[in-house]
Amino acid sequence: MSQFVIQGGKQLSGEITVLGSKNAALPLMAAALLTSEPVELSNIPPISDVDRMSTILRSLGATVEYDNEALTIQASDISAEEISAEDVGALRGSILLMGSLLGRAGRVTLPRPGGDIIGARPIDVHLDGFAQLNATISEENDMVIIDGANMKAGRVVLREFSVTATENMLLACAALPGTSVIEIAAAEPHVVALANLLTHMGARITGAGTHTITIEGSKNLKGASFTNIQDMLEAGLFILLAAATQSTATVRGVPADDLLLFFKKLDDIGVTYEIENGADGLSSVHIKPSKMRSFKVQTLPYPGIATDLQAPFSVIATQVQGSSLIHDPMYEGRFKHINELIKMGADAIMCDPHRVIITGPTSLTGKRIPSLDIRAGATLLMAGLTAQGQTIIDHAEIIDRGYAQLTERLQAMGADITRKE
Repeated sequence: MSQFVIQGGKQLSGEITVLGSKNAALPLMAAALLTSEPVELSNIPPISDVDRMSTILRSLGATVEYDNEALTIQASDISAEEISAEDVGALRGSILLMGSLLGRAGRVTLPRPGGDIIGARPIDVHLDGFAQLNATISEENDMVIIDGANMKAGRVVLREFSVTATENMLLACAALPGTSVIEIAAAEPHVVALANLLTHMGARITGAGTHTITIEGSKNLKGASFTNIQDMLEAGLFILLAAATQSTATVRGVPADDLLLFFKKLDDIGVTYEIENGADGLSSVHIKPSKMRSFKVQTLPYPGIATDLQAPFSVIATQVQGSSLIHDPMYEGRFKHINELIKMGADAIMCDPHRVIITGPTSLTGKRIPSLDIRAGATLLMAGLTAQGQTIIDHAEIIDRGYAQLTERLQAMGADITRKE
């Protein structure tokens, strides 16, 4: 077990740069299975979920080389029967192998994917989508078996705006000759990134970024080179961290256009910041100490505030005057970090599994706390930096799944944080 040891209550300063998107990296890696030619991906963050996905791809027979955030995958000859149940069970993103292996091999057998403890994450939306494409689905001993021998291009109406289900349909349809249409598609930037890579590989895709995506697939997809997008979730975390600690700091490499409602919420809260647009389409966000006020936040499908960004707002809520309401209608387990914040001194009331009211300002005090899941763990790390005294966060390796080199990057901003193995 690894730990983050934090001496909090200090203002930070300096700069921190956003890395490539975790939520885009995994579907981009899955797409490499659709061709026998090399797929070169750059700006891939050095996080443990990328390592896990690489391990799974290698177990299928692909070669995977990773160096300095550049990833080269070649799946010349793959065997879908060699998937490690242990690796798949530990990585929720492995669900994307359903679409890519169906596209490549026409059949896939996978254990139900695992991942975080944030609540029920059923895969019925995915399976229903494949069924609409004429796949045959069965289950045996906790294994999901999808036979795509009779799959054909067609129209898929998803039951909800599911990001990973949209990505799975894109992966499968990209390798199906003919025209497919995905309705009720998710519009997140990582969906657009996957569509762009698949287009480079030879599929013809229009409508990505809207709720109707049209795909003209091909059985002869080719290799490609592609640059991953920046992580809007990491950008949001660092911006809120600077605000919570009353720091003067700059977050670079921010995909500001992907965070429009997030910045509108910062305006409502009273966070003082300035956006400096760069020539590369990315921005630098300069944050200064602010007099903040209470607020309401509700997570929504993109372009709303992402469910993965609601947790850091809870730390902000402990530092502002008045009562703030945070509402996350998606997962019933998204507020497990609230109990840990209460132990640190937060005045919080759980209204129901989807809503919490936090009244501030309160002075947080350092405690020993668990990471829980990727986003909750990062939020509790943020709370530790905000709190007075020492905070120890157990199971730091959970946070490593989504955030790379946090100790070194935060130390460069003056944070008193160390890592203990």
